[in-house]
Amino acid sequence: MANLEEPSSALTVTSSSNLSTESSSLPAAADAGNSLEVASLTRLSCNLDRLLIESDFDYSDAEIVVDGVAIGIHRCILAVRSRFFHELFTQESSPAGKLRYEMADLVPGGRIGKEAFRVFLGYLYTGKLRAPPPEAAICVDATCAHDACSPAVNFAVELMYASSAFQISELVSLFQRRLLNLVDKALAEDVITILLVAFRSKLGQLQNHCIQRVARSDLSSITLEKEIPAELANEIRSIRRNSQPREGDSLDADAIHAKRIGRIHRALDSDDVELVKLLLSESGISLDDAYALHYAAAYCDSKVVAEVLELGSADIDLKDGRGYTPLHVASMRREPAIIVSLLRKGASTMETTADGQNAVSICRRMTRAKDYYAKTVQGQESNKDRLCIDILEREMRRTPFAGDEAVTSPAVDDGLCSNLLYLENRVAFARLLFPSEAKLAMKIAQAETTSEFTGISASRSSSNLREVDLNETPTTQNKRLRSRMDALAKTVELGRRYFPHCSQVLDKFMEDDLPDLFYLQKGSADEQKIKRMRFCELREDVRRAFGKDKAECGRSGLSSSSSSSSSLKGDSKSKATRK
Repeated sequence: MANLEEPSSALTVTSSSNLSTESSSLPAAADAGNSLEVASLTRLSCNLDRLLIESDFDYSDAEIVVDGVAIGIHRCILAVRSRFFHELFTQESSPAGKLRYEMADLVPGGRIGKEAFRVFLGYLYTGKLRAPPPEAAICVDATCAHDACSPAVNFAVELMYASSAFQISELVSLFQRRLLNLVDKALAEDVITILLVAFRSKLGQLQNHCIQRVARSDLSSITLEKEIPAELANEIRSIRRNSQPREGDSLDADAIHAKRIGRIHRALDSDDVELVKLLLSESGISLDDAYALHYAAAYCDSKVVAEVLELGSADIDLKDGRGYTPLHVASMRREPAIIVSLLRKGASTMETTADGQNAVSICRRMTRAKDYYAKTVQGQESNKDRLCIDILEREMRRTPFAGDEAVTSPAVDDGLCSNLLYLENRVAFARLLFPSEAKLAMKIAQAETTSEFTGISASRSSSNLREVDLNETPTTQNKRLRSRMDALAKTVELGRRYFPHCSQVLDKFMEDDLPDLFYLQKGSADEQKIKRMRFCELREDVRRAFGKDKAECGRSGLSSSSSSSSSLKGDSKSKATRK
C-alpha cells in the first residue's frame, strides 16, 4: 500500500504545483490580452481616422453637403454606426456615381455646421470625440473665457442636433449634460437656442431647465412670441404670472396697452410705416412707449428701420426694460445696414448694458473667430459679422469717450478691473515670448501711451500713497482705465489676427497654467523646477506656433520681424532662469 500511495502522493504534489503555476500566469496572460486589444483598437481608430483627414485615402461612396461644402462619407461605416443612416441608405439603389445628400434635408429642424459635422463624423469613425476647432467655438472678445459665449453654445447645440437626428444615444446623453452646465452661465438669448434643440430632440430634463431659466430672465414677451414655439412661450408666461401676481384692474390695463403695442409691431412686420403713424395718433402711444425702434432693429429690414428713424420722434439711445438701446439690439442681430442707420442718426457706441457691455463688445461676444479672421476675397462680399465690428470700432475711435460723462456711477466696477488684469497678464506674456512683435502691436494700438494697470486695491493702499494722484476724480480714473483696456484689447486683437497659432497657445496657458506659473520664484525648489520646466514647454509650444503662423500667413507688417525665434532661444530662457 505504501508503494501505491507514493506515486499517488507524488502525482498530487505535481498536480498542485502545475495548478499554482497556471493560476499565477492567468493575470499576466489577461493583461497581455487586454494590452493587445487596446493597441489593436487604437490602431484601428487611427486607421479609420485617415479616411477622414487624408486625401490619399478618399474612398468615399457618398457626399453630404454642409454649408455649401461636400463632405465625403463611407456608407458602410455610417450604416453600422447609426440606425438613421442604415434606413436612409437602404432606400437608395446602387447609383452610377456618388450619392449626394443635403444636410438641410437630413436635419430640417436645426442647423449643423461643417465643423461640428466633421467632429461628429470623427466620433462615428474612430469612437473618439475630438475637441472643437477653436476658431469655430470661440468668440473674438479678448476678455471672454469662451466657456459660455455664443459660439461655444452654438457649437454644442449643433453637435446635439447631429447626435439626436442621427440617433447616437451616448452622444445625446453627453451633450445634454454639457448643455445643462451652460444654461445658467449663458446669455438668455443663447438659452433660447438650447431650449429649441431640447424641444426638437425631446429632452425633457434640459427643456425644463431652460424654461425655468428663461422664466427668471428679463427677456420680453415679444421675444418669447417671436422666437420659440407657442406651447413653450405659454408655459414660461404661466410661470411668470404665478411668481408675480397682480391686481385685476392692473392686469386689464396692461392687456389693453399690450394689445395696442402689438398692433404697432404687426404694422412694422408688414413694412407699413404709414399705418404705424396712424396707430400712434389714434392710441396715444409713442414710438418710445412701444419700443418701436428696438423692435424694428431686431425683426424688421433696414428699410423699415430707416423709415422709423425718419419719423424723428424716437429716442435713439432709449433703453428698454433690459437696459438695451436699439444699437445694442442691432449689434446682437449683426446686420450692418441697420447699425449704420442708427449710427448716422447719432446712436452712441459708448452706452452700456446692465452688465457693462457696449455695442462692439456684444457683437464681438457673438462672433466666431473663424468668421472674423476669414480672409476677404477680392470681388466677394465681406463677412457681415466682421463688418459690423469694424463699423462700431471706427465709430468708437471717432468719439472715444462720448458717453463717459453720462455714467451715473463713476466708480470703477469689478468687471473692468478683472478684464484689465487679464489683459495686462496676457500682453505681459506675449512681450516675454515674442518681444519685438508684441512691442509693434502695442505701438499700433497706442498701448504704450497709457499707464500700466496694477490693480485698484494696490493703488489705494497706504503703502502706495506716493503713487496715487489725489486730484484724480473717479470719472477721470474711469476714462484712464478704459483707455488702457481698449489699447490692450486692440493689442491682443492684432496678435490674434497676425499670430493665430501663438494666440491659441497663450489662450490655453492663460486658462490652465497662469495661477501657478505666473510667479516662477514662488514655492519650494522642486515646485520652482516644475514651473521652469512647464515654462520651457510653453516656450517650445510658442516657437512651433510662431513657425506655423509665419509659414501660413507670409504677411508683412507684424510678421515681418523674426525676433520670436531668437528671443525664445535667448531672452525668454534667461528671463525664465532668473525667475
